[in-house]
Amino acid sequence: MKFSILRVAGLLLLWLSATVGFAQDAARAYPTHPIKLVVPFPAGSLVDALGRSIGENLQASLKQPVVIDNRAGASTLLGAKLVATAAPDGYTLLIPTVTTMSLAPQLSSKPGIDPLKELTPIARLGATNFFLSVHPSFPARNMKEWIAEIRKNPGKYSYASSGSGSPHHIFMELLKKQLGLDIVHVPYKGSSSSMVDLLSGKVQMAFLDGTLAIPNIQAGKLFTVGTSMAKHTVLLPSVPPIAETVPGYDWSGWIGFAGPANIPAPIVATLADEIRRMQATPAYADLLNRAAMEPTDPLPPAEMADFVRKEHQRWAPAIKASGATAD
Repeated sequence: MKFSILRVAGLLLLWLSATVGFAQDAARAYPTHPIKLVVPFPAGSLVDALGRSIGENLQASLKQPVVIDNRAGASTLLGAKLVATAAPDGYTLLIPTVTTMSLAPQLSSKPGIDPLKELTPIARLGATNFFLSVHPSFPARNMKEWIAEIRKNPGKYSYASSGSGSPHHIFMELLKKQLGLDIVHVPYKGSSSSMVDLLSGKVQMAFLDGTLAIPNIQAGKLFTVGTSMAKHTVLLPSVPPIAETVPGYDWSGWIGFAGPANIPAPIVATLADEIRRMQATPAYADLLNRAAMEPTDPLPPAEMADFVRKEHQRWAPAIKASGATAD
């Protein structure tokens, strides 16, 4: 009996060793077949455009096809769940945003996923600055005048958002709370319909990402009184941060790169290295500029995971203060 137990134990150790060795060999050989890159936004969106460019670059450097799979829905959690339940072999990856990792899971009572546990953060691709944009009929041209005008007329003005719980909504509610302002919230289903009413003056203001704000500001259809990030934007350098007038105000969106939990470390390192090399090129800087995104310092996977955890914690009180809900 003793010999039999020892023999079984030995065979088990050999099997485990062989399995580990096989996994290590597979990781070293990665990738050997096409990669699916899930974009939890519709085709044609900002995140989709960035994801497709990332996919093209990875395809060229890794010598394997990278297939884009648009899975919009459930505030980006539909695509996140698809990736979270995939095999952790590096062949199903995700372009998450701050909504995926921090907002949507905390806004919904039944998110169906815990991204901090079920996803592996790999890299940060860039940040999304938001421009506090106003219709030209609004009688203010800077942040101090904007605050003064709203204080003189509580409840007179309204702002658009792309829905309750969106960054556009939360950013404005935080600003209102910090300054004690009364501005009426008008939520829309997405940005298209809100832009129609903002450009016509039906609503007077909104936080907008650069893709929507900058062309309209440059065309004189809107103007901006400040940006949500505390550092000066590279997109419109003459626009001051809101923080210059409202100390401590510093909010932004971000886009990242991730996969399922428990991806082998060598595969994570391979992907992170490819992203980092890409980010060091002039072509990537041009890509961010065309996507109206702010450049960010590259983060190694361990630091990216820490960043995501801190963002999750930082957004919790902001969501509560805004009163937002996705249910």
